[in-house]
Amino acid sequence: MEPFPASSPALPRPPVPGSGRRIAHLDMDAFFAQVELLSRPELRGLPVVVGGRRAAGVQRLRDYAGRGVATTATYEARALGVHSGMGLMKAAALAPDAILLPADFEEYSRCSRLFKSAVAGIAPAIEDRGIDEIFIDLTEVPGETVELAGRIKSAVRQATGLGCSIGITPNKLLSKIASELQKPDGLTVLTMADLPARVWPLPASAINGVGPKASARLEAMGICSIGDLAAADPGTLLAAFGQSYGAWLWEAAHGRDDRPLVTFREAKSVSRETTFAQDLHPRRDRDALTGILLDLCRRLGADLERKGRHARTIGIKLRYDDFRTVTRDLTLDRATADPDAIRDAARACLRRVPLDRPLRLLGIRAGTLVLPGEAEPDPFGEEAQRLAGMLLPLE
Repeated sequence: MEPFPASSPALPRPPVPGSGRRIAHLDMDAFFAQVELLSRPELRGLPVVVGGRRAAGVQRLRDYAGRGVATTATYEARALGVHSGMGLMKAAALAPDAILLPADFEEYSRCSRLFKSAVAGIAPAIEDRGIDEIFIDLTEVPGETVELAGRIKSAVRQATGLGCSIGITPNKLLSKIASELQKPDGLTVLTMADLPARVWPLPASAINGVGPKASARLEAMGICSIGDLAAADPGTLLAAFGQSYGAWLWEAAHGRDDRPLVTFREAKSVSRETTFAQDLHPRRDRDALTGILLDLCRRLGADLERKGRHARTIGIKLRYDDFRTVTRDLTLDRATADPDAIRDAARACLRRVPLDRPLRLLGIRAGTLVLPGEAEPDPFGEEAQRLAGMLLPLE
C-alpha cells in the first residue's frame, strides 16, 4: 500500500472532471505460472501451482509435504480455490490433482526485464511496481487508446510469449482497478463517467489501499461496495478513520488520484531469504545451513552487481521454530557486492544471535546501497580488521 499524501484535505473536495491524463496499469497474468508453462506447454489448461523448492522437482500437489506457500497459480487452479500466499498443504486439500512446479526466480526476473523493455520501446514513461506490473503514462504518446494498448500487448507477447492485462483511466488508482476487471488477457478503458456502472458496484476492498482490517471496519458500518463508500457521509468517515485516511477513502471512492508516475525509484535494500522444508538446527545441521548461507550470499552479490550497487550494511534474519524472528545488521568500512565479504559480514551478525534452537528461515539483506566507489572510507579501518580475524559460526 502506498503512503497517503500528507496534504490529504480535512474535508473532501467537490466532484471534479477527469484530468485529461491517460494512465495505464499493465499486470502480467499469473506471471510465474505463465513463465513456467513456456517450457511445459503440455500443462496448459491444467491446474498448476508454483511454489516449493526446486530440489523437489515436478509433482502432484497431493504428494507435497512441507511448509511452503503458493507463489502463484494458473487460473484453472484458482478456480479450485488456490491463490497466491496460500500454504501448499491447504492448497493440496483443495486441489490434490494440481501440478506443483518449483519456482525459478532467475527466469522470472529475465522475463520481467524483457516485458518492461518492450513496453519502454513504445511508451518510455514507466513506473516500475514490481516484477510483474508497471504503470505507463500514455498522455503524450501518439495513438488512439485501444490501438495503443493493443500495440503494447502485442509487443509484450512478442518479447516474452506471455499475456498481460491492461487498464487505462485518468489516474493510477482507477487503472489499478481496471486492469483486474477482464483478466486474463484483458483490456479495460474507463473514464470518470464510467464510475457508477463499472467501479461503484465493486467491493470496497478493490481499492488499492483498503486492506482487510479497513474493509472489515467499513462492512461493520454498512459500507460494502465502492458505491457505498462514495455515498457515505464524509464526516462519518473522518470520525471513524481519522482526518487523513478518512478523507482519502472518500476521494478514492470518487476516483480521484493526482499522484504522478514515479519513473525512478532508488532501491533502499536488497534481500534474499529461504524458508526451510523442515527445521534445521545450527549445530546438527551445520553443513546444510552453511551451504544455504553461501548460496544466499552468492545470489545477493549477483543481485547487487546486476543493479550496479554496493552495500554498506549487511544484515541477517532468522526465524526460530517457535516463530520468533530476530535480525542483526553490520555496517562495513567498505561498501561491497562481493559474496565473500557478504558472507563474512553475515557470519559476524550470526555471532550476535542465539543459535541454540532449530531454525525455520534464514535471510540475508544488503542495505545502504551506493554506487561502486562512492565515498569509500579507509579500507583498513578497525571494523574491517576485526572482521578479517574473526572466528565465525558457520564454516
